[in-house]
Amino acid sequence: MAVVTVDFDGTLYQGNSFKIMFKIAKKKFTLKQWLVVIAGLIQAIFIGVFKGKDAFRHQFFIAFAKSFKGKTEQEMALFFQELVSIGKKDVHEDLVEKIREHQQQGDTIILLSGALRPFLEMFVQEVKLDVHIISTSLLYDQNGVCTGEIGQIINGASKVEKVKDWLQAYSRKEDDALKIWAYADSESDIPLFELATYPVVVNPDEAMLAIAKKREWPVFSS
Repeated sequence: MAVVTVDFDGTLYQGNSFKIMFKIAKKKFTLKQWLVVIAGLIQAIFIGVFKGKDAFRHQFFIAFAKSFKGKTEQEMALFFQELVSIGKKDVHEDLVEKIREHQQQGDTIILLSGALRPFLEMFVQEVKLDVHIISTSLLYDQNGVCTGEIGQIINGASKVEKVKDWLQAYSRKEDDALKIWAYADSESDIPLFELATYPVVVNPDEAMLAIAKKREWPVFSS
């Protein structure tokens, strides 16, 4: 038995979910929402200048989430359902089959991603996968209204922290008897690959492919 972690953007989903959210926003956002996004973008650019592109992306993601403030869970469900409808055509079908093979062997699957949890819940339901999800939370108040805030963005080293927390919560020892697989695509996932017993690089770009070859990590392509 093993624990199998699967990244979402660029891995299980062969695209970028944030770009699709932005595409839907172009059709549906009000002027007020766009003012929130623009203000956040300016702040993200400023932060990115000093802290780099990852900090820019995180800050812009946080700003984009603020535009959801005041939306009900039902309204957000409609938004995410449209996101799923657009994105499902780009699911990595070969990887879905590989996940099912793992499940047949008794392995536990964790979808591990920085994408918003409500979206991922709908996505895995659409592709008929029964998996655990560790991802970025979208926060609601006691009345089911979005606060515009998100939880910790699950990316990079934080993925490793969350996997270790999950293992501890489920009383699984981190020893040689427990095998950990990691399917992911990018350089930000290197800490996760280093944790894994079996790292598998999925659809890498040229830079990540070079790293995979150097580290002798297997590559899984569509």
